[in-house]
Amino acid sequence: MKRYIAADFGAGSGRVIVGTWLAASNEIQLEEIHRFENNQKMIDGHLRWDFNALFNELKTGLKKAFAKYGDEIESIGIDTWGVDYGLLDKDGKLISTPVCYRDDRTKGMLDLAFQKLPKEEFFQHAANQFMEINTAFQLLSSVTACKADTNIAYDDVIRAKKILFMPDLFNYFLTGKCYNEFTISSTSQLLNSLTHQWDDVIFDRLGLPKRLMQEIIYPGAVIGRLTDELAEEVGGNANVVAVGSHDTASAVASISDASDDWAFISSGTWSLMGTPTKEPIISQEAFDAAFTNEGMTDGRIRFLKNITGLWLIQQLVKEWEQEGYKCDYSELVKEAEQSTLSSYFDVDDACFMNPEKMSEAIISYLKERNEDIPVTKGDFMRCICISLAKKYAEVKAQMERCTNKKINKIYIVGGGSRNQLLNLLTAELTGCEVVKGEVEATAMGNILVQLEVSN
Repeated sequence: MKRYIAADFGAGSGRVIVGTWLAASNEIQLEEIHRFENNQKMIDGHLRWDFNALFNELKTGLKKAFAKYGDEIESIGIDTWGVDYGLLDKDGKLISTPVCYRDDRTKGMLDLAFQKLPKEEFFQHAANQFMEINTAFQLLSSVTACKADTNIAYDDVIRAKKILFMPDLFNYFLTGKCYNEFTISSTSQLLNSLTHQWDDVIFDRLGLPKRLMQEIIYPGAVIGRLTDELAEEVGGNANVVAVGSHDTASAVASISDASDDWAFISSGTWSLMGTPTKEPIISQEAFDAAFTNEGMTDGRIRFLKNITGLWLIQQLVKEWEQEGYKCDYSELVKEAEQSTLSSYFDVDDACFMNPEKMSEAIISYLKERNEDIPVTKGDFMRCICISLAKKYAEVKAQMERCTNKKINKIYIVGGGSRNQLLNLLTAELTGCEVVKGEVEATAMGNILVQLEVSN
């Protein structure tokens, strides 16, 4: 029996899943072995990921998997959210805990970058949606701060010898091998969208240290086996395989559709909405509509837009639970179905990026525009579902204009696919057939790449 481990790190939680290949029925059976929270912490004045805790959770998952299945495990694949990274020093040690993309250190970096490399010219090179959270602007923030004040909070980039995006960093801790995987690299705004190589113009004009970048590898590459020490600790060994290490790349890999008229929404903390294309689209229309071109596991392009997603609901639930309420997502959806509220808001407005209280941010936004205010939890949920569906309809229309193709079907994958109200509203407002895909689409796509390698 062939079994594969998918370690999927989301911005809010993570899971270690074992996929078993059932040859007789030609299907993959998923089994969740370990689930854990992923919380950010303020350390040294910055919002950071607790990498050591996350790696310990990964090891716990591997221990459980090897204890149950032993030598039946063929390989391991890691995927995470995009843009964030860790820096290694000359001895291969992690210099500091990786900073979270929601940290405020990148404020003002877009304007600074465009002084050095005009926005439209920049897009012709990297062809990514311009967001302050992107790797290019995180690095620019560190380089700029170093020049102004070389203190401990910022001098990491000076001491660093290598940069590893989050999945690359986990792979390194597993195997001791340093690479930058293609799909995660394509989220950085440092990769040339046509050549798939690090772009000299971007590094030179922004004054960023290209010396940090590693060799780019593609999904399906075997990185190596677990180190001897780690194999002994977790009770087994297997190859670590480069998968679609950006979680959206793995999620899209779970969709099997040979037609050309479909789009996807990977619905998690972010809603990533796009469609596959053979080549990057770097037209003026794509630039004006703020689309991004990122890598797929088969080498094609995910032409997509990043949309604020279930983050809105996650923050509300966290807020309500802190107030003593126990929240159940399915019950919240039922309450939303009974609500008659029709107000909506722009989910991508900056005020929703990281507010102290999400409920107050939503109420303030709607009050300023004389819209009806949500009162019940069901009202809030309905308001968010309407707002997301309206944004999906807007992006779908933009996508059709940029790609010159009609989109008739939308696959919704990930945790958000379970929200039937959101699915119904999306179908209604986009005019598309909405197909509910895999809830664990990321793990499924991750394992599909591993399966191809072993076969």
